[in-house]
Amino acid sequence: MGLLKDVQVALLEGGDLGPILLKLRFLAAKLGSDPLEEWVKHESEGYPHDAELPEYRKIGVSYIADFSGPFGAGIKNAPIPPYLVQKFAGDSWSVYDVRQSIAGIEQLEKANSEESTLKIDASNLVLLLQGNVYQGYSCVSATGRMSAAALYEIKNSVRSRILELTLKIEKNVPVADMITISGQAADGIDQQVATVNNITNQVVYGNLTNVENSGAGATISVSVTSNDKNGLIAALHRAGVDKADAESFATIVASEKPEDASQPFGPKAKKWIGSNLTKAVDGTWKVGIAVASKVLSDAAAQYYGLK
Repeated sequence: MGLLKDVQVALLEGGDLGPILLKLRFLAAKLGSDPLEEWVKHESEGYPHDAELPEYRKIGVSYIADFSGPFGAGIKNAPIPPYLVQKFAGDSWSVYDVRQSIAGIEQLEKANSEESTLKIDASNLVLLLQGNVYQGYSCVSATGRMSAAALYEIKNSVRSRILELTLKIEKNVPVADMITISGQAADGIDQQVATVNNITNQVVYGNLTNVENSGAGATISVSVTSNDKNGLIAALHRAGVDKADAESFATIVASEKPEDASQPFGPKAKKWIGSNLTKAVDGTWKVGIAVASKVLSDAAAQYYGLK
């Protein structure tokens, strides 16, 4: 079995990401693709602060704080409006960059297995919010919170991208399927490096809206009015989701609420996505896995008025 197929089989069997990433890094070296090898290295070892971070590793953060006022008055665990955080602290405080390795993310998951949220240190935010939230009250402590489910979503995004990468490489660079762990690089692979690099940049770094059967430059942008179920269905169908599936997803979205602003899906929607996302692989949907994930997320967020 070629290394490409080996990676795909391990993914579909639910294997741990660590060994899969090692195989993919070896494959990237044989393909001569620096962007692919760098991405796999960062996922395996963590992202340095000067490295570009893919969007799927950016998690929305909400804040609560304690305030003290005159005559012993106080306010405990008061939520801080995102508008005020952005206004007085900047956009960087609204999003947390998850730069840990996949193994580190798994450890965070285990450590917070009983919790629905993760907490981050926000002590520096106290200084930026002083006097800007409640008049006459001093901010004495602040805590940032993120959905613990977001860590699972990061791992799921990595799995989805590995599968889409290998499927696109298999289709567009057929000689890649001849690469084995013990064998030499396949003949003619040097002429395909640019193709592999383009595929990597499309799938990993934001050019995720490319639609293969609609031209190389085609992009998808969804626009859904808040609480417009029919508009949600139409937007998903235009983006390449089968109409019956779009209707099914929209019905679920309309029947429940998201867990928080950073996770625009309720439990039923998450379960539906897990069961149906493979249709982006088998051709039922006219859109790739990574694109489908982003389209569903953006459309749901707009439906709920979160974007």
